[in-house]
Amino acid sequence: MRILIGADTYAPDVNGASTFAQRLAAGLSARHEVHVVAPARGLRATTERVRTGVTEHRLPAVPVGVGGTGLRFCPPVGLVRAATRVLRAVRPDVVHVQSHFLVGRALVTAANRLGVPVVATNHFMPENLTHHVPLGKAVQRRLHEWAWADAASVFTRADVVTAPTPYAAALAERAGIPGPVLPISCGMDLRRFAPDPTGELRRGFRQRYGVPDRPTVGYVGRLAPEKNVGELVEALALVRTVRPDLDAQLLLVGDGALRPKLLERAAELGVADRVVSTGFVPEEDLPAAYLACDVFANAGTAELQSLVVLEAMASGLPVLGVDACALPHLVRDGDNGFLFPHAQPGVLAARLALVLGDRADGGGLHARMAARSVEIASEHDERGTLARFEELYALRSVPRAVPTPALTSAAV
Repeated sequence: MRILIGADTYAPDVNGASTFAQRLAAGLSARHEVHVVAPARGLRATTERVRTGVTEHRLPAVPVGVGGTGLRFCPPVGLVRAATRVLRAVRPDVVHVQSHFLVGRALVTAANRLGVPVVATNHFMPENLTHHVPLGKAVQRRLHEWAWADAASVFTRADVVTAPTPYAAALAERAGIPGPVLPISCGMDLRRFAPDPTGELRRGFRQRYGVPDRPTVGYVGRLAPEKNVGELVEALALVRTVRPDLDAQLLLVGDGALRPKLLERAAELGVADRVVSTGFVPEEDLPAAYLACDVFANAGTAELQSLVVLEAMASGLPVLGVDACALPHLVRDGDNGFLFPHAQPGVLAARLALVLGDRADGGGLHARMAARSVEIASEHDERGTLARFEELYALRSVPRAVPTPALTSAAV
């Protein structure tokens, strides 16, 4: 089968949607001819077959210019014509767009005109973008409503729409995207992300990046406003008030505009020497980054799934997640970790002290939660994700008959 994937964010961008699109393309290329249409790093269009066997068609793009994200976008003028030229040259059996933004929108329009079936996956939440807009809550609420309506206007023209979790699917339907929106996990490679029984990878990462041998809570990802990493710093400073003998530290793997402010806040709280910030690490070091931690924490309030949580779970870590959006779909409170309320670092500190302290004491809670994380993560093997999308591509259309679960706690 000849498959064309459209992505408004793609390598070298670092975010969940980009990572999923890259892994999807690479995974499919083992059995299919795969093409990707994505923004170029400059104003010159290019076509190149890359190491994974995927052919990348890069369209002229310019920097987004907000938030220091490094993202680029393709100017809309002439974009549908450019998308049409690529589709006529590639002649795909199906187009799979990863967003309703400029590249995705142009490809949907071109595919509709040429009669090519379209699958669309939504990774979008307005909150991931509107934190860059310094406006009041009322204006942001109207902006969110407009953004969802705009997304629905594009996804309506797809043959089938998917989202990473039941929560994400129900949210999309409630926002006006025609259903059923099918929940299909982004998945991840269980052969790369797995426990480290010998501790060799853990020791190697800690040595390379100067991570002291202390009980460690970890975070991997962008240091962006909607990720609320500051709550992890605040909680770290409170852990000793809960358990004075627990010499815990925070490992931040990733980069972003908030990195200097986070380190400055750690210094103000007197825990600068207990926060290790590595910046971005090479892809080959990523599995070991999780293994260097004892517990993983995610305070992000705009997650439709969270690949980093999945990867941490597959690596055998208990996970502490904020009780918001799709995180309760992965973090089962009291089972493989704990949920905590947003903006209450004292509650998070108590949970951290409990799990990290149990590991230090040699108790059974940490080990039981770690084992359950691995079990739950096993349900998200990317091979299952690839097979599900292959089924959709082969069908070329999906009857809109089965409702998506309601947007309640039961749906997550």
